[in-house]
Amino acid sequence: MTASSTSRLLRLLSLLQMRRDWPGPVLAERLEISHRTVRRDVDRLREMGYSISSTMGPEGGYRLDAGDDLPPLLFDDDQVIALAVALQAAAVTGVGIEDAALRALTTVRQVMPSRLRHRLGALEFTTVTPRPGAVRRDPVSPDVLIALSTAVRAREVLRFDYASHRPRSGSGSDGDGGAATDPAPPRKVEPHHLLTSGGSWYLVAWDLDRDAWRIYRADRISPRTPTGPRFAPREVPGGDVAEYVSARFKGSESGDRWPCIGKAILHLPARDVLPFAEDGIVEDLGPDRCSLEVGSWSWIALASALGRFDTEIEVVSPAELTAAFGVLAARHAATAGR
Repeated sequence: MTASSTSRLLRLLSLLQMRRDWPGPVLAERLEISHRTVRRDVDRLREMGYSISSTMGPEGGYRLDAGDDLPPLLFDDDQVIALAVALQAAAVTGVGIEDAALRALTTVRQVMPSRLRHRLGALEFTTVTPRPGAVRRDPVSPDVLIALSTAVRAREVLRFDYASHRPRSGSGSDGDGGAATDPAPPRKVEPHHLLTSGGSWYLVAWDLDRDAWRIYRADRISPRTPTGPRFAPREVPGGDVAEYVSARFKGSESGDRWPCIGKAILHLPARDVLPFAEDGIVEDLGPDRCSLEVGSWSWIALASALGRFDTEIEVVSPAELTAAFGVLAARHAATAGR
């Protein structure tokens, strides 16, 4: 079988995996081959062990079914990287599949092409137990993850653009996850750890401009090249990056980052609140309601932060947060009266 026919079989298999039924003429058009070649390629996949049934109809078609045995698997480059990343994360889940995940990852590494083995070898990360009620962030390009991990391993200063979001005036959201603010200067950091939690990716780094530790969402990072000079690695507070990040997710750093943590119900969909929740915990309560648990340095500041969503708010806890809204209401009334 030639390289071109092998590539065509891979594309055909990928298409069959995307949807339940494929009309033959549509497959032929997508693959830019004749219907006869489609039939021949389907027969080859059947010989390899794939269970593909023919569907009846004016045009005829094909369906990929579950088989009795696991046939040889064909993956494109992105699928291989995705599989390896998933296995690497599964190896530290603590749910009893660690050994099997490591064996599977070793098998995948052995058979993958050298170009992919090099990319995967550059990707190292830490897995952190997800926050209860946390909502998954936007997907991240494998190239971005590899660039971040490479900078972490090389101990090289990293420059990147960081997309921040803000609600529009008079609205909790612009309907598509937030509008980007005006362009800001690139961030310059010493990257320390790449980690994943609940399907979301984060970079833990020392911000050179702010002289402080920061946790950046990887889905908002656009790395710049080239990287900067090498640096001597610092130690995260407490010495354990997983514990440090878990504490930050809970709203504390060394036990005292957020002295005030409250929870409220917002009359907005979770998808509209999530882009502006920062380290808060968003829980979907239906099409038009969600809860947000978030921290701040004072109850007044926390009430003000919740008020920026410009929607009805129901305080869940604690009573101090309810009282803070009362203080704000009195202040605002006095200001309006003047």
